[in-house]
Amino acid sequence: MQQLKSELTKAIPQKIPEALADFDQIPNSAYIRLPIIMRLYGVSAATIWRGVKNGTIPKPCKLTERTTAWNVGLVRADLAVKAISC
Repeated sequence: MQQLKSELTKAIPQKIPEALADFDQIPNSAYIRLPIIMRLYGVSAATIWRGVKNGTIPKPCKLTERTTAWNVGLVRADLAVKAISC
């Protein structure tokens, strides 16, 4: 059963979100939500929030009572620093 599920998952093409595909064209003043952040950093939501808590990932902004997003410029700067340190 697990093997069948794995094969089906491979067969279904994964749609890349527009914000991720066009990340280089998004202005630094724009904001992106958690699913894009997870893909950019390649980690789970729990790991993102842990990184925010310990300061290794930029803090998000609360845009509304129920909407949290990250500033693109801050995320780009953080990813650039992490790329240099590799």
